[in-house]
Amino acid sequence: MTDATVAPAPVDRRAWVMAEEYALALALGAMMILPLIEAVLRKAFHTGISNQTSIVQHLVLIAGMLGAAIAARQKRLLTLGFGETLLKGKFRPIGRVIAASIAVPLSAWLSVAAARFVLSERIGGSILAYSIPVWWVQLVLPLGFAVITAHILWHSADGWRGRLVTLLVSGLLVFIAGRPPIAPHTLVVPALILIAIATLLGAPLFTALGGAGLVLFFGDGSPIGSLTVDHYGLVTNPTLPTVPLFTLAGYFLAEGGASRRLIRLFQALVGNVRGGPAILVALVCAFFTSFTGASGVTILALGGLLMPVLLDAGYSQRTSLGLLTGTGSLGLLFPPCLPLIFYAVIANVEIEDMFLGGILPGVLLVAMTAAWGISQAPKRSASPARPDFAWKELRAAFWGAGWELLIPVVALGGIFSGLATPVEAAAATAFYAFVVETFIYRDLHPLKDAPRVMTESGVLVGGVLLVLGVALGFTNYLAFAEVPAHAVEWVLASVHSKWLFLLLLNFFLIAVGALMDIYSAIVIVVPLIVPVGRAFGIDPVHLGIVFLANAELGFLMPPVGENLFLASLRFNQPVSKVFRAVIPMVIVFFIAVLLITYIPAMTTTLPHWFGHNR
Repeated sequence: MTDATVAPAPVDRRAWVMAEEYALALALGAMMILPLIEAVLRKAFHTGISNQTSIVQHLVLIAGMLGAAIAARQKRLLTLGFGETLLKGKFRPIGRVIAASIAVPLSAWLSVAAARFVLSERIGGSILAYSIPVWWVQLVLPLGFAVITAHILWHSADGWRGRLVTLLVSGLLVFIAGRPPIAPHTLVVPALILIAIATLLGAPLFTALGGAGLVLFFGDGSPIGSLTVDHYGLVTNPTLPTVPLFTLAGYFLAEGGASRRLIRLFQALVGNVRGGPAILVALVCAFFTSFTGASGVTILALGGLLMPVLLDAGYSQRTSLGLLTGTGSLGLLFPPCLPLIFYAVIANVEIEDMFLGGILPGVLLVAMTAAWGISQAPKRSASPARPDFAWKELRAAFWGAGWELLIPVVALGGIFSGLATPVEAAAATAFYAFVVETFIYRDLHPLKDAPRVMTESGVLVGGVLLVLGVALGFTNYLAFAEVPAHAVEWVLASVHSKWLFLLLLNFFLIAVGALMDIYSAIVIVVPLIVPVGRAFGIDPVHLGIVFLANAELGFLMPPVGENLFLASLRFNQPVSKVFRAVIPMVIVFFIAVLLITYIPAMTTTLPHWFGHNR
């Protein structure tokens, strides 16, 4: 979705916007620095910062809600994206109002639920550190949801008339919920239908998932505050700070000059062979996606640089478009990609195991993508002259990108060597990327550019954590209703072969990827399939990599495939043309998914070798 042109903000509003963004950057900066100080103090002086771990966890809460609030202000909250395509002309503003009229009361109720949670926590009197009550920090939850609600209301229409209609309809729905004319359980199905309609029309995903949880708890007469308990528990998970920190490192690389230097390096390395540009695209995109989390940054940041490389090498526009669209999510299985971490948290699997389990399947996907790119390269008689291999250029390119090539070593070396916790390794990676891009290469100004990059990173993380937090409450309701247990019973009664189950699971996950973004799928689908996989004796790491490999394919599948829309935006091509161009990549990915599914050793070997598999 594109933002409408907005008049310059008044001075006081600009000051508020700057304060909001600098607060987010400050929270991320503190999250990056505190674990490093703690590690140094622990190693050198056998001391540390009082309750440092809890402080960093609550900084994730603060950064997440600030990022979500900014995303709401900028109209960048995660949606299904159907609103712009389902309705045209005069019907589009009507759809916006309808979607917002459902989303506003749901978001407001989430703020009320968060306020009730904070009041209960205040009575407990827990202390965060240095005499700071925990509930002071937890206040960011109701305040954040309130600000998000206000932004959704404001963006419901371009004028006051539409906003007033939204406000009135929202008020009516709140009144009905507060004084239901009939038994609450009879309103559940109509309410869920309304939420589904609003989601299709463009309501944010967090209101769909959180709203579904609210409605189900409302129908059962259960307290809605439990939704916030689940949200708070997820966001303050001890391993979750790795998510914003690794994402921050990726954004420093993407916004700096790393893309140019890495393209030069891989071009010097493989540019002289047939299909070299395709190999270059696969390697560079996999590197960037592993740090930016398959968030679309790869396509947006590298698309303009790599498209001319492919076209100049004689690739057709259609092949180039399909290759760049497909490789936008190519590094999803490589550590430290965000979905690997989220899956580990939700499925209760060791992060180190997921990191190790994704390496060989990730290499397979890169190799198959590169092989397809080589097969599509123009024949020698029709291709432009390829440059000769030059050791001098390779050495120069290697030394030019040398600092950035050490990023994976910094990220993973500390974790697998045992010298650092995952959070400390993530903090070291983010700090290293910051120093490299600002003080060594000087592509970013530490005061002018770094806060902007940190804000962009925080907006992505905030939007994702908002969806995951509220979706966990919905998932826990499903567990309370014993839906996973019933799913296990039904599957075991219907499917008697582990291999048939895996085949059916692949088709199911492809459908999920075509209809749901990856982060929502992790929270909602993973708790359902993990017990079934356990019943069939499937290694949870293998199941996770199968899930994520299908999700990687889902980025290319209509109607929700994010890469299709981002490529359409980046290359100014219709989505239908992008999908036709990416069909060969869909076939390549599907074959790779089947190989990953039916050769479990590809996933489980490294975790077993390194002794991390529990």
